[in-house]
Parts: sequence; C-alpha cells; structure tokens
Amino acid sequence: MIELSRLRTEPQRIIQALTKKGLDAAPLIEQLLAYDTQRRTLQKNLDDARSHLNELSKTIGQAMRAGDNQRAEALKAESLTIKDKLPNYEEQIRDIEAKMHEILLRLPNPPHDSVPEGRSATDNVVVHTGSLSPLPANGRIPHWELAEKRGWIDFARGAKVTGSGFPFYVGAGAKLQRALIQFFLDEAEKAGYLEMEAPFLVNTETAFGTGQLPDKDAQMYYIPLDELYLIPTAEVPLTNYFRDEIIEEERLPLKVCGYSPCFRREAGSYGKDVRGLNRLHQFDKVEIVQITHPERSYEALEEMRAYVQSLVEKLELAYRVVLLCGGDMSFASAKTYDVEVWSPAQQRWLEVSSISNFETFQSNRMKLRYRKGKSLTLLHTLNGSALALPRIVASILESHQLPDGRLRVPEALQPYLKTDYL
Repeated sequence: MIELSRLRTEPQRIIQALTKKGLDAAPLIEQLLAYDTQRRTLQKNLDDARSHLNELSKTIGQAMRAGDNQRAEALKAESLTIKDKLPNYEEQIRDIEAKMHEILLRLPNPPHDSVPEGRSATDNVVVHTGSLSPLPANGRIPHWELAEKRGWIDFARGAKVTGSGFPFYVGAGAKLQRALIQFFLDEAEKAGYLEMEAPFLVNTETAFGTGQLPDKDAQMYYIPLDELYLIPTAEVPLTNYFRDEIIEEERLPLKVCGYSPCFRREAGSYGKDVRGLNRLHQFDKVEIVQITHPERSYEALEEMRAYVQSLVEKLELAYRVVLLCGGDMSFASAKTYDVEVWSPAQQRWLEVSSISNFETFQSNRMKLRYRKGKSLTLLHTLNGSALALPRIVASILESHQLPDGRLRVPEALQPYLKTDYL
C-alpha cells in the first residue's frame, strides 16, 4: 500500500509512474487527497472541541469554587453542546478514513524509474543470457510424454484423484523433486539464508500483508469454515513472520528461505500453455526473502538475481533474464526480474522465477519498520523463487534427455540422486 505521506508530497510523480502499469491514477489520487484535506479539517475541529472542553472543565471548577453557580451552570450547558458534536465529528472521520482506505487498496505500487514502458510480456527487456545456447528440437520428446513413458509423472491419475493440474510424481520423478528441493535449500543456506518451515495456511491479515488480498483473491484457495487461505507461495508466511515488528537496524538485512507446496487456482488457464508441467494448481517451490534497509534494497535485488542465475547455471540449463515492463508487473511490485529457462521440445521460454523489490508497499501494510535513532522507518521487502520446480523439471527432462532414452542427471544433482543417469 502506498504511503499516504508520499501521496501528499509527490502526487504527480506517482501518477506518472502508475501510467507504466496502465492506470490513470489522477482521479483516484485527487479524490484521496481531497478526502485527506477533509479528514484533517475534521480532526482539527475535533481536537479543538476536546481542547475547549478541557478548558471549560477547568473554568467550571473555578466558578464552582468561587461560588458562582450561575456561571458554572451556563458553562456546563455549553460543555454539553460541544460534547454532543463529538460523536458526529468522529463518525465523519471514520467514514472518510474508510473511503481513503478503499482508494489506497486500489492503487498499485508505482514502478521504479528503471522499469521500461510496455503493456505485455512482449515488451519485457532481456537483460542477461546464460552461458548455454537454446537447444534445437531435434526430435526431443516433450516432457509430459517422456515423464509418462518412463512412469515418473502420472497426470491422468492426478486428475482422477483431484483434478487437472494436480499430478502424481512417482519413483524417480518423486526423487527428482526431492533432490531439487534439497539442492535449492542447501544452496540458499550457503548464500546466508536462514531456513524456515512455514505454515501452508494463512489468515486474512497475512494474505493482506503481502498484497495477495484483495488483488489476487480469485487466484487463492479459500477454506470458509476456518477463514484460512492455502498459500500461493512461501513468500506470504515468510514475509509476514516479521509483521508488526520493529527491527533494530544492525540486524539488517534479514535473509530467510523456505520450501513449501504452492496452491494457485489459475482461473481461466487453458490451451497449450498448460500442457504437462507448464501450469499447475499445486507445485513445489523454494522461496527466498530479504528484509532490507531502504537504501540497500536495489543492491539486494541484484544480489538475489545473481543467486537465482547461479542455480540455473548449476542445473546446466539454457536461460535468460528479463526485466518486466510496467504493464506485465504484479500489483505489488516496484521492479521485477523474471528468469526463464528454455524448453527444447516446445521451443519456447518458461518462467521459473520472479525476483521482486516491493520497496515499502508490503511493509506499510504489515507495519514492518526499523529503528533509526529515535525514529521508526518502513523497511523494504524483496522475494524470489529459488526455484519453482515444475518448469525446471520440464526443462531438465527436455534438455538432458539422451538418444538412448536415458536422462542425464546434472552434475549438481548427482550427489542427491546418487546416480549419473535416470
């Protein structure tokens, strides 16, 4: 949520920035600032009335001690008149604050100045290409065919048991999943991230804190009886772990990571883009999160990007990094890099990680601050997939398959799988 203080001091800059996300924010921000002026006027009237009541109370006491009962009664009548006005002021303030809050919820995070213009993924900018070149198809079997042929992934029985987008991983397929999760967690620990095992269900306050609500309500699985949401990513509980806390500056940055299954409804998904592992409703992911000093958050973003790139390099996959344009960014992000791996059989790029800086957008919702001297300042939050498994598995199955039908295991995974080939 954008800080109200920023909207007061730099409204035109924010309005201009939000045009990159395709939003004409001027009417909303103008209305918000008009409400803010009304609220502050009403608050002053309320404060003045309460101050006047305090003065009247003192004067009434003085009049009574002086035996001037007539003046005391007159002052009491004036006091009652003022008291009758207080609830009206308070109700008006609550009403205006509710309207302001509603507008604030509708305003996305303004993109960073370095975010390019653009409306869709076709306008994203490639900023880095990995050391391996994209492989040609050359008769490579799509990952869903290879996985079913070898009995590693069972899409049909997953659909029978739950529905489309909930596959079973079997035998070597399950072991590959487990190997990747452990590899990612081990690498995160080496990079200084503290591992956590977080809850897979969160309450409304938690989903609101990281921006899933109300913006992504339709994408989340909800359990009405308990008023809980299945997490779409470990980012949600890991970041909210620090909600409503004041962090001492010397503790920064805070770096945590965690494995979790992720649950996403992905309403409206269809066609070739959802074949096999391309888009699932339940999948595994290791997430990295940083809570940083505002002046160092963009250094942290580049550090996280380099770290994710190193993982893909170690898995011996062709990849590229794209900087998302304003029109392709999430509601809450200020700047996002996507890491995409190459699918040889499909001859297209598959996104496997988004690495984002949210600046103060999440911390403002979560009241996550650090102490600097005697003052409290909002922190910056960042997160990244490190990594999401389905499309990584898809790329491994398609990139490392051999003519004799075997699958070459990337060297980094061989200690985990205890074999060179599957």
